[in-house]
Amino acid sequence: MIGIFDSGFGGLTILKAIRRHLPQYDYLYLGDNARSPYGSRSFEVVYSYTLQAVNYLFGRGCRLVILACNTASAKALRTIQQNDLPYLWEERGEVGDDKRGLERVLGVIRPTVEALAQYTKSGHVGVLATEGTVASESYPIEIAKLFPHISVHQQACPMWVPLIENAEHESAGADYFVGKYLEQILTADERIDTLLLACTHYPLLLPKIETFLSRWTTSNQPDRQIRLLTQGDIVAVSLADYLSRHPSLLPYCGNSGRVEFLTTESEERFARPAAIFMGEEVAARHVELK
Repeated sequence: MIGIFDSGFGGLTILKAIRRHLPQYDYLYLGDNARSPYGSRSFEVVYSYTLQAVNYLFGRGCRLVILACNTASAKALRTIQQNDLPYLWEERGEVGDDKRGLERVLGVIRPTVEALAQYTKSGHVGVLATEGTVASESYPIEIAKLFPHISVHQQACPMWVPLIENAEHESAGADYFVGKYLEQILTADERIDTLLLACTHYPLLLPKIETFLSRWTTSNQPDRQIRLLTQGDIVAVSLADYLSRHPSLLPYCGNSGRVEFLTTESEERFARPAAIFMGEEVAARHVELK
């Protein structure tokens, strides 16, 4: 089966998109809800927590793990890929078709960046993310590697995840914080034509974001066209391509189309928010990470 990890609930938007594109495989979702959010935690803590989750999923038989969390992808992915996986491969003595071990860990930042250039016409992109992702500079660094001509402006949105995880994202009170961060980034660079929602929670705020952008551009820059990008479909398409290029992983992905949910929180506290993200009832099992 394929492991999907997130610090909380946002990764469910990635899982939902992946299942839509690749329904034939089996999935094991793990949310570290008891220690969420990761956004304001240090690199060391995020790495430690993420490695615990990855090792747990490996132990459950997942050979491929997707870090469906921008903060974990920004703060932990590279270290796990470069330091921890080679040790594991050597320990097991297993090598895949490309001379690497069969356990793989992928993130959401690289595939998102690879897709950016096809959307922006002005070459000016805005990144809306958590404080941790912004502080990591992961998006500007990766964009500069692939598309040095693209200008990037980041905006931390520290109140968006708490609003969503407390089921306040549809309330009138959420309008203030949606408008606050969007106005800041739009006025910081008047040539931005593409806004990336670089947190997997943020798609739940799409209706309010779209409403604010429509009103703001009408009042301030009527001719300005702004495209909103979410990560789910981008990551799903990238994963399909990755599996086509690494067929040694396919026998470990399962073929019954089932999904299992795990949480470090209580099962009851996970169920209601998870249902909001998935659009259906979700039954989870409690686990502890060490």
